[in-house]
Formats: sequence, C-alpha cells, structure tokens
Amino acid sequence: MPHGGVAHRADQMALLAGIVHDRGTDPRYGELLSVIEASSLVADPEGAPAVNVRELRREFDRERKIPRRLVEESARVTALASQAWVEARKRNEFPLFEPWLDRIFALAREEADAVGYAGTRYDAMVEDYEPGMTTERLSALFARLESDLVPLVDALRSEPAPVVAREYPLPRQRAFVKMVAAALGFDFDGGRLDIGQHPFCTSIGPGDVRIGLRYYRRDFTRGFFGLLHEVGHALYDQGLDRTHFGTPMGDAVSLGMHESQSRLWENLVGRSHGFWRHFYPQLQTAFHDALHSVPLDGFLGELNRVAPGLIRVHADEVTYNLHVLIRFELERGLLDGDLRAADLPAAWAERYRRTLGVAPKNDRTGCLQDVHWAEGLIGYFPTYTLGNVYAAQLFEAADRAVGPLDEAFAAGEFRSLREWLGEHVHRHGSRYAAAALVERATGSAPDPGALVKNLTRRYG
Repeated sequence: MPHGGVAHRADQMALLAGIVHDRGTDPRYGELLSVIEASSLVADPEGAPAVNVRELRREFDRERKIPRRLVEESARVTALASQAWVEARKRNEFPLFEPWLDRIFALAREEADAVGYAGTRYDAMVEDYEPGMTTERLSALFARLESDLVPLVDALRSEPAPVVAREYPLPRQRAFVKMVAAALGFDFDGGRLDIGQHPFCTSIGPGDVRIGLRYYRRDFTRGFFGLLHEVGHALYDQGLDRTHFGTPMGDAVSLGMHESQSRLWENLVGRSHGFWRHFYPQLQTAFHDALHSVPLDGFLGELNRVAPGLIRVHADEVTYNLHVLIRFELERGLLDGDLRAADLPAAWAERYRRTLGVAPKNDRTGCLQDVHWAEGLIGYFPTYTLGNVYAAQLFEAADRAVGPLDEAFAAGEFRSLREWLGEHVHRHGSRYAAAALVERATGSAPDPGALVKNLTRRYG
C-alpha cells in the first residue's frame, strides 16, 4: 500500500470494527442467549449447546462493556501504529514509534477499566487470549522458570558449538519438507503448503488449512523448524471437529493451547534423537554435498546448541521463555504506567543484560523486533510460554500412554502421538478451559515442572 493510503485504510478499519462491535453486542443477541440458557438444551454442561452458549456468553458480556468509540479508536490507532512500527524498525529509530506506543497502552488501560478485573489491569488483557489465566499465576510461572533456567543457561553458555553454514538448494528443501509434513500427518487433501514472506498457518475453513513457509539457501534448519511449528498448528486445526465449525466447539480453546501443539512438534518431536535417526539419512541423501561427512551426533549438536541471543524468534529452546518473561514484565509496566514508552529501550537493554547476559546495540534488535504491541496485542506474549508448559506435560503423558515415543519416531511412526493428541486435545475444541484440558489429559494441573525437567534432561 502506498504510504499515503494508510490513513484512509485506518479509517476503514475503524468503521468496520464499529459495525462488527454493534452486531456482536446487539441487545437482541443477549436476549436470545438468555432464552437458550434457561432451556433444557444446556442441561449437560459438557454438551455442545452448553459449551457454545457458555463461550458466546463470555464473549458477549466482555464486548458489550467496551464502548464503540474505544473499539473504533483502537482499530484506527493500531492500523496507523503498525505502519509507524515498520518505518521505525526500518530506520532503527524508536522515537518514531514511541508516541504510538504511548497511545496504544493508553487505549489498553481504557479497555481493561471498561471490562473490569479482580486483580490487576493485566488480568483483563490476558483473559482475551487465555481465558481463566491471571497475572498472579503468570508471575509465579515466570518466577519459577527464571530461577530454574537462568542457571542452566549459564552452565551451557561456556561450551557454544559453532554453526556451520552450508548450501541447501531451495527446490530440494521444498521437496524434503513436503515429505516430512506428510509423514507427520498433514493432510494435503485438506491443506496447502506454499511460500510466504513469514511462516504462518491459517485455517480458512473445514478442509482448507494453509501453511506458508520461508526457505533459506544457507540455513536449512531455520526454514525446516518453521515447517514443524506450523504443521503443529495445522494438525490441531485439521483435528478439530468440522461438524462444529463456526462455533466454540469447533475452535481451539486458547492461544496457549494452540501454541502447545506447534511447540510440541517443533521441539519435543523435531529436536529428538529418534526423529533424526529416521530422517537424517534421507536428509544426507537430499543434501549430500553439505552433509555427507557430518555424523548424526554432530548434526544434532549444531541443531540443539544453546546460545543466549537478542532475537526471540531465533532463540533456542532453553532461552526462549526468558525472552517471553522480559516482554511480560515490560508490558505490565507499560500497562500499569510504571514504565514510560520513552524509557522502554533502556529498560529493555537492562533486562536483557541481567537475564541473558546480552544487550542490544540498537532498537531494531531490541524493543522494535516484535510487532505485537503495534498491533495492540497486549497480554499475548505469555501464551507462547504457556504453550511450552502445556506441550511438555502433554508430551510426557503421551509418552507414558503410547510410548516410548522416541523409538516410534526412529521407526518413522508418528501416528500414535498424533492420534493421542487428537483424542485428548483436538476433538474437544473449547469444551474445557485450557487448564482443565491439560489436567484431564495428563492427570496434573498445568505446572512448569515437566518443561524444566525435559530441558534439564536433554541439555543439562
């Protein structure tokens, strides 16, 4: 879009947001929900009608507390702010984005106050992405992870393994990842695998789940793990009950649960020894010139190196959640008003230095690296770590039930894990809250212990 068209598009977005808000908060909608809530249709609290009405009521009650003026202004400001973020990042100049960040968090405070909250404003924001989650529980989770992972990172920091750049022709990369996607269970009759500027997975509707990937000629693993991540999302979407499409019963329960599926396949499957015992010979055949002299253990050593860095999306498994922790703390400060937007670059650098022992040299590798705040996604970041926590527990439970999974992977068998997840996670849609779903599937409430244990066993 030409730069001059951004303001007009922002006005269009604001108008559409207002129209959608009016439709979603129409009093007649509330009356109809009340009629069903008083009927025998919802007698079974776990039945589809009751689940759908419960979730629709939750969304309706939240949305009707927010005035149309605020909905429109948020849509307009985030449209403009996203473009300002692009320019600020391109020019490496945070001051270009600073006034927009102030405005976005001011609007978020308005929204939190309109919706209401029991503890802190952040409760109101995270509820939109992970229903039932609270700031108190997130703070305890991150405190536990910081106390356990920082020493592990420090212990591993002294032995970095060099990453060797090699040539991986793009047509062969595309053929290899398509073969792996099919082996993991991605249904190509109900989905597509294409090239995109940024990796993504989107569900258009039943039988149409699309993945976009980006490939790198001299960095095979970056594109490949993007595939595994997006296939995890796709398997969840393809595993939802299509007879309930368009209702909460046919949708994922939360962003954290959706992220758990992508992180499970990306890390717990894709970085396992068994996975590469099966696929590495095929990888060596596909890229003989690059890998014929590299033994499996050498390849895995490069793959699973731990090296604290500045960029979240490039972070290794062990340090990743510390990146999320930093964002969680900073956005809480911005939302509460304890941290001014003008002070964000310095606060960002100080927190990275203290937690990971690194500090950005510029805004692009610091507080301008993520687009989430520009898009108004306040409270979104913790869902990444919740996904890792859920994934570790689910994988551990699946291994007990249908494992040993590593041996199955070595034999090229992924159906048992996929079907276990389909039975215990995918088919339920939004029947249960995320925490309840984890507890039903694993026997334990969500707890970071399984994640810490898994990382310590594999890396420590």
